[in-house]
This record gives sequence, structure tokens and C-alpha cells, in this order.
Amino acid sequence: MAALAGAQRAHIDAVMQVAGVGVHAPQAQAHDALIRASWQRCVHQHRLDPTRMQEAVILPDARLREHQDQMEAFLHIARHGLEALYQQVAGLGYVVLLTDARGVTVDFLGDLVVEPSLRRAGLYLGADWSEHHAGTCGVGTCIATGEALTVHLADHFDATHIPLTCTAAPVYNPSGELSAVLDISALTSPDPKASQHLALQLVKLHARQVENAQFLHRFRHDWVLRLAQAPQFLDVHPDYLLALDAGGRLIGHNRGAQLLLEKLPALAGAPLLGQPLDHLLDARPADLGRFMAHRPADQRAVMLAGGRQLLFMLASPPPAAAITPRPAPPAPPLPAPLAALSGGDARLDRQIERAARLANSPVSLLITGETGSGKEYFAKALHAASERRARPFIAVNCAAIPEGLIESELFGHLPGSFTGAGNRGKRGLIQAADGGTLFLDEIGDMALGLQARLLRVLAEREVLPIGAARPVPVNIRVIAATHAPLEQRVREGRFRDDLYYRLNGAHFALPPLRERSDLGAMLDRMLAAVDNQPAVRLAPAARALLLAHRWPGNLRELRNALDYARSVCSGGLIEPHDLPDALHAAPLAADGRSLPPAAAQLLQQLRGAHWNVAALARQLGCARMTLYRRMARWGIRSPNAVDAEPTPNTH
Repeated sequence: MAALAGAQRAHIDAVMQVAGVGVHAPQAQAHDALIRASWQRCVHQHRLDPTRMQEAVILPDARLREHQDQMEAFLHIARHGLEALYQQVAGLGYVVLLTDARGVTVDFLGDLVVEPSLRRAGLYLGADWSEHHAGTCGVGTCIATGEALTVHLADHFDATHIPLTCTAAPVYNPSGELSAVLDISALTSPDPKASQHLALQLVKLHARQVENAQFLHRFRHDWVLRLAQAPQFLDVHPDYLLALDAGGRLIGHNRGAQLLLEKLPALAGAPLLGQPLDHLLDARPADLGRFMAHRPADQRAVMLAGGRQLLFMLASPPPAAAITPRPAPPAPPLPAPLAALSGGDARLDRQIERAARLANSPVSLLITGETGSGKEYFAKALHAASERRARPFIAVNCAAIPEGLIESELFGHLPGSFTGAGNRGKRGLIQAADGGTLFLDEIGDMALGLQARLLRVLAEREVLPIGAARPVPVNIRVIAATHAPLEQRVREGRFRDDLYYRLNGAHFALPPLRERSDLGAMLDRMLAAVDNQPAVRLAPAARALLLAHRWPGNLRELRNALDYARSVCSGGLIEPHDLPDALHAAPLAADGRSLPPAAAQLLQQLRGAHWNVAALARQLGCARMTLYRRMARWGIRSPNAVDAEPTPNTH
């Protein structure tokens, strides 16, 4: 025990040094960079205290069932893989854990003889191994980095965990999103981290098998393409999996295929899903018959698009389907209220398309975005596109109602139920939304006590007015919105995690206006004739100022600026002097110089393209080097180094 206590003190000193000095702290050089970066996140981002050793967080059964229910089908698919892995490692003292993407252990295989010790260590069903709860650990750091890794002994952030060794690998779904984490952990192990190398390879292998099993189950009714670098292993252990719809477009991929295809120069950062087959491989849907199982594997060679790599492919058609692919049916048109939000920005359009699919879903929705980014407009459009459109849309600003009144406003009250309640009582806003949509704006500012009552409303679909003995059933669709980082507030104890997960049935993140590529189209639409006001035009210099402005107030600031300019302009033409003073601060280049209008317009276009120079060049129909030369001439530099090409010589 004394030796362990000494090791814990030394470990805490090392973590504190990294927190203060940074990742190059001398005392922590025995740990790799990934571990030191995680320690930094734990202290500075998650606000964890390395001196405060904490017991493992084990969720109660009801909460655990909620996490399990959300991935029931996946658990059924993964179970065989977990059992196969456990058979190989049980004799070495390991347990097998499967967590969801939030880090909660939803399946577990281990020696029940040592169950009490496993539970105390958190190697148990229901344990929360997210990095913001447990600090640096196999599961949490795997989620944070997306990489398979081993967190061994003193690699752990919390000194409570330094006897443990944990090896984890991510499991991705066919859309490229994290589905789960597969982990093997042991209460004790040899000191050298190299002793876990084989464990890491074993976990990565089984994670890939689970991932592929999930893929093949999901796309069992579609075309599935198995690809490998060697024909000998094509049928038994493919490197890459692709799924195609009837029209020959990509509808799914495993992680290996995602990493391979994202490097294709022709795609240049474009989304993989929806790409036609001939953009990915040197093959067309009509050619798939020659890649089927009746031909020898070594005769099923195919080139990666661009002719850079030779692969071997096995094509499996849908059951009882014709080999010749049929065109996919056209996607249903977007409901008009949602379509009206689209200006051509790809990032926002993806959110709108998702919203259309969820318009009539019973799940609660969470909309996040900066102040003024259009969260309420988005919520109103969702309501107007749904079957609830004829019922009320009730908006509640949780930050604007005084704390002493919000409970009465939300839940209502009976006559005389509290001092000042009066003799008539009041129907609350939740009841007023019955049959329709309740929009809770700035939900992050709601008091903790009210959060518990709101959770009951969401869980039971009933509301208890102040002073009432029996609850009243309500039929509502809840949409919440906030500009605040709710996950951070959950970690800080300022927002209930159970309410957060209940509200976050689907998450829509609205991009800020400065990152949207459709600002020009929005200007034209907002300046068109409306409400008996004639259309107005923009002088080129005024348009350049509007395009270059960063819009910290987003859509709200833009509308106010245009309303002002429309009111003061002459002859239906907005000149620069008609715009608010805030827009006359010229945008700056990297060296602090003011930019001319043409440069300002290029700056806005680069922001809208997320600084993807290649994509913007294709959009504008010019060479990429032309854009680099313009950027160099005006001193415009990418803030995120997405394009790492050297600055071209302009002389």
C-alpha cells in the first residue's frame, strides 16, 4: 500500500507539471505525446483536479438501460465478437468492455469471482469512462482522439486508476461516425507498456470485425463491395467495404474504406456518401457482374479512381435482385418551410435535409449555434413542416423570464397556490403547447431545480401545475436551443446530464454566418420586394463590405443592417455610406493591412468554403494556383492551414 501511495504521489506531480509547464514537461517524458495531450485536456478543458482521486462513476440501472436501449440492435450484432475476444484474453486476467459513443459501458464480460474488485475499479457494466468524467483512460481518450490506443498504468490521469491497463479501439458506423468503443482492461499487468502491444492488435482486429458485421447486417439488402490489396484474402478478410444503392451511388463504407477514399484528389474534401461508383473506382455499376464470386479472385482486379492503386473486388448483389442496377427513386422534395431556409450552403443544406426526415419524429431536438444564427427560424420551419403545423408553436426564452416567475409561466398554477397567484389560476406554457411544439430557447440558462421538473415532463409527457395534486397529460414536441456549450455545463454540474441526453434526440448545429457560402444569395433574397416594400439594389462597393464583414451577430445583425440601409438609401440603391458604421472597418490581411473590396470578397468566399482552396477554385472555375497568387498578393493566409501548399512566387 505504501508503494502504491508513493506511486500515486509521483504520478500527481507529473500530471501537475504537464498542466503547468505543458506537454514538454521533463517529468512526463516517459509518456507519449497522445497521453500528455490528454492530460492537458483533462486539466484545461474538462477542469479535472489531478489531486482529487475519484471513485468510478457507475450509472444506476435505469440510466444504463436507456443507454442500452439506444443501441439494442448493435449489441446483438457485437455480442459474438465480444465473446470470441474474451475467450482469448480471459486467461490473462482481462475483462472485455463495450461502451457507447459517450463512454458508458453497455456490455461486459469478466470473471465474476473478482466482481467486487472490478466494480470498484470501474471495470463493470454501467461505468462511465468518458474522458470528462474519468480523465485519461482507454475508452475516453479513444473517443477524444478516434484512435486505438493503450493507456497503461501511470498513463491514466486519475491516480486511482494507475494499477490498471486499458486497451481500446473505436468502432465506426457505415456513415463514418463513432458507434462504440471496444476495450480490454486488467486490474494488474507487467510494468513495460510494450507488454500490451499484442493486446492492442487483438482489440483492433476484433473492433474491425464487429464494425464489418454491423456494416454487412445493415446493407444486407443492397449491393456490397468487398475490396482487398491481395486476392488471397479477399473472400475471408477484406480490407475495405462499400455499399451501393440501386443507382450505383455510395450509401455506406467501413472505416478502412473511408480513410482510403478521403485521400482521392478528385473528391477534394467532398462528402463520400452519395458519390457515384465511377468517382471512387475505375468501374461502373453495369460492370459489377464481372466482379462477382463465379470468377477467380485474381481476375477481379480494379483500380482506385485516378489509377493510383490496384485492388481486388468481390461484388455481392442484393438478394433476389437483378444484376443490372435500376435508377434510384428521386428524393422527395423538401417541405416548403424548410426549403425556404436554404440559400445553397452545403453545410446548412445537410442539416435541412436531416430536419425534413425528422419533421414528424417524436424525438426531442436540440439546435445549437451562435447568437442570432437563426435557431428560432429553424425551429419554426420544423414545426411548419410537421403534422403539428395546425397546432400552437409556443416559444419560451428561458433566459428572459425572471427566475421567480419561470416555474409558474412554464407549469401554470391553481388559484391561490402561492402568494400573489390570484384567484383565477393560470394555464402554463407547456399546456398551451398541447398538440403542437414547445420551443425552449436558451435552455442552457434554466435553473437546476426547474431542469428536474422539465425532465419529468419529457419522460412522462405530463405536467403538474403549482398547487395541483394530479398531473395533466400533454402531447408536445420539444425543440430546445442554446448558444451555450451544454456538454461543458454538464461537466461543470450546471446542467443535468439526464436532461441533456433527453433533449438531444437529434442535434442540429447551425453554422455562423461568417462560415456560410450563401451570403451573396441571402443578400439578394433579403433585398427583394417584401411586405409592400420595393426591391433595392447594392452598389458593388457596398456588397463587398457586406461580404467581408464577419457578422458576430449573425442573421440578426445582417437583417438589422439591411433594414437600416433600406430605410436611408436613395433611389433604391444602397451605397457604402448607407450601411451601419460597424461595417466600415475594413477587413484586415494577416499583416494588418486593410483589404480592397475585391480582396474582401475573396476572403468571404474562402471563409464560406472553409478555406478549402481546391474546392473554391472548382466553384469559381479557375486554377488553384490563381487563388494562391491572389492570396499572396493581398496577404491572405488560411487560419487552419487546410491547404499546406507553399505560397507561390508572385514576382
